[in-house]
Formats: sequence, C-alpha cells, structure tokens
Amino acid sequence: MLQISARVTIPAHEIQWNMVRAQGPGGQHVNKTSTAAQLFFYVKESSLPDFYKERLLRHRDHRMNEDGAIVIKVQDTRSQETNKAIALERLREIILAATKVQKKRRATKPTRGSQIRRVDKKKQHGEKKALRRKLD
Repeated sequence: MLQISARVTIPAHEIQWNMVRAQGPGGQHVNKTSTAAQLFFYVKESSLPDFYKERLLRHRDHRMNEDGAIVIKVQDTRSQETNKAIALERLREIILAATKVQKKRRATKPTRGSQIRRVDKKKQHGEKKALRRKLD
C-alpha cells in the first residue's frame, strides 16, 4: 500500500511490477539477475478520488502514456527491494506534483521610484557609451 496523503492511499494490488535486467556496468551479476524495477500504475482504473485522477490525466508527465498508465523504471541500485522503494516514492511524487494547486499570479505595476531609477540608469549608460564615440 502506498500512502499519498492522510486520507488517500493506493492499494498494493493496483500497482503492477515487472522485474527486468538492469543496463550498464556491473559485471556478470547484471547478466544473471533482474534487479531493475518497472512500476505500472493505471490512473483510470485506480481507486484514487476523481480529483486526483483528473489532475493526473491533465498533468501529462513524460512517464505517462496515452492510455493513462504511469510507467516508472528504476535501476539505480543493485537491490530489487531498494529499486521498488525508489519507484514507489517517484510515483508518490508524480501524484503530489499533479495535485499541487498553483497560486494565481496577480499582475503588479512597477513603483514610480523604480521607473525613475530605471530611466536614470539608462541615461547614465547612454552617456557612458556616448563618451566612447569618436569626436568629429
């Protein structure tokens, strides 16, 4: 079971695992054992609340395919259990990132003092460049 928040959890049977061989260095050990973990989580078929489902499907992470399945592959360590734990944490982070509500941006106007300072600085810069010009 994966705890998302105080009230929201994902049951273990909704998360599918596929253990595959990891890529990269590691000698003969890599060729003999399947330590990389692939996590499959189908958003549409899950028991998540509708709010979470809608936000996840709109989030469009690169780890989500067209069917609404989140696929996470972890091969960071040589331990199958550690890779599984990392994959679960990444799934949790994806779900929390999708449900985070962005604060509305309110447009502000620059203050009169900042406008005057900006114009003065532009004038000083122009004068400095004017002194570099050749005299006729």
